[in-house]
Amino acid sequence: MYNTVKILHSYWAYLVLLIIVLAIINSIIKRVGNKEYGAKDFRIALFALIVSHIQLLIGFVMYFVSPRFSLFSESGMGEIMKNSVDRLYLVEHPLVNILAIVLITMGYSKHKKKRISSAKFKTITIYYIIALVLLLSRIPWNSWMA
Repeated sequence: MYNTVKILHSYWAYLVLLIIVLAIINSIIKRVGNKEYGAKDFRIALFALIVSHIQLLIGFVMYFVSPRFSLFSESGMGEIMKNSVDRLYLVEHPLVNILAIVLITMGYSKHKKKRISSAKFKTITIYYIIALVLLLSRIPWNSWMA
């Protein structure tokens, strides 16, 4: 089961990154061009929110079925924090990515309350860019690209 969830988590990540980048580029182009916020823009931001939340759920499943998860009871937190690979997979990657998903959720929620199109685009751009940077910072690139 772990390998199936791992493959799903890895490939879904491509979709998440693609949609978040699309939402950011869309917001920047529309804000710079002084375009009106429309249904298409709403759907793009919403789709980024949805795919990122699905990725989070897949990640939770993967986290708890991972063979690394047993290290908490076997080695303890002190040993996990000493090993950079275990720390990345068990602490840094989950916590930073949860924070990134929270930022996407906050950005989406805040942009809905704005009345002016440029303010909507600005909110999406700022929150989604920060979330994207956080996501990119904690991807285990060595194993993901292998």
